[in-house]
Amino acid sequence: MTASAELGLPALTVSPGAVATTTLTVRNETDIVEAYSLEVVGPCAAWATVEPARLSLFPGTSETVTVRLAPARSPEVRAGEFPLGVRVLPAERPELVTVPETTVTVEPFHELHTELAPRRRRGWLRARYRTSVRNLGNVAVPVVFTPAQPGEDLRFGFTPEKLRLEPGESAEVRLKARARKLIWFGKPTSWPFEVAVAEEDGAEKPGGAPAAERRNVLEGEFVQHALLPKWLLALLAALIALLLAWLALVRPAVRSSAKQAATEAVEQKAAAFTPPPAAPPAVPTQPAPGGGGATPSGQAKPGGGSGGGGGGAGGGSGLAVPGTEQQSSATVDLTTNSGGSAVGSYKVPHGKVFRITDLVAANFQGDQGLLTIKFGEQTITTIAMETFRNQDYHWVTPIEVPEDQTVTASVVCQQPGTPASGKQASQCHELLNVSGQLSDIKR
Repeated sequence: MTASAELGLPALTVSPGAVATTTLTVRNETDIVEAYSLEVVGPCAAWATVEPARLSLFPGTSETVTVRLAPARSPEVRAGEFPLGVRVLPAERPELVTVPETTVTVEPFHELHTELAPRRRRGWLRARYRTSVRNLGNVAVPVVFTPAQPGEDLRFGFTPEKLRLEPGESAEVRLKARARKLIWFGKPTSWPFEVAVAEEDGAEKPGGAPAAERRNVLEGEFVQHALLPKWLLALLAALIALLLAWLALVRPAVRSSAKQAATEAVEQKAAAFTPPPAAPPAVPTQPAPGGGGATPSGQAKPGGGSGGGGGGAGGGSGLAVPGTEQQSSATVDLTTNSGGSAVGSYKVPHGKVFRITDLVAANFQGDQGLLTIKFGEQTITTIAMETFRNQDYHWVTPIEVPEDQTVTASVVCQQPGTPASGKQASQCHELLNVSGQLSDIKR
């Protein structure tokens, strides 16, 4: 005594998104009233049902139920042949369970989802886009990309050029569009283009359409701007007109004025250095009648004129003599261990004054710590060394450091840095360079 079950079809075919049915006949060949539970087992269990799912049969009777197959149109339902089994489980005698089987063929379907982002780009010569592709079909497909542009003014490149996508798999392809030549002047030019995304194989899909028709066409646009805007062209024309006016009108007048001024300066210098005319020789005075001869008071005293001149020279020796000026530069080099400190200085020579206009601090290792700079008793700045590699200061009005005063740099090293060699230094190392004019003191 057993329970028998038989499916109505030995094999059946179903399309994703559609419904297919078959029958199952169950017969009670036992001598008792038996209840049967009906359940689909195997790969098709997720989208197959039995209606009704429970039977109660008297001895020697049978009943037919419906097996409904409804696979979703989804990449999760793969195309191919799969076994279909229905387990018939008796409630009173479970050891008499039986599982009739058949074969179900799931038909393939093709569907690609594509997207181009962004659809419009702007640039001078080239632009980049992203092409997203997802295989929503239930079979693996190779995908190719075919660009098209009406005037062939653009060149295209894809990375990668081909793809093979499994069901449900997605990928992103980089698209580069490049114009064949630059636009120097003028308005922006728009280049529309298309990208066809299609399956590479030549098989036919259900319904007889070739694979070449299973494609998506994406539309994009590249707006190419001129390299130089119109206003710049107008500005260049105005500058050229001003230059021509300068060459034709202003330059000759300037050159004439400069030549005249130079001539006057040369004449003034020549007049300043012309020696005074020599004094005429002294003439002896003739004795007066009855005077008894010449007297000493009647002739020029020797050295009289020169005496006056000597007095003038003596007065000139009391004026201040201008000091000489020269560009000067000094460097303070400081080296100290981690956790230590160091002080370096430059002393202005006696009889000199140092007018500082430029200062450069170099922390080329990237050390961490504190750098303090003083000019004499005046603190110029205190800097955290980790905030700079090279720091420079410039003064329009020079800072004067008197004679015998010092330019001082003090460093507190917290941690040596790592120079360009890539190996951490063992000591902190800083440089301070001061530049300006070293002048004699006017006394």
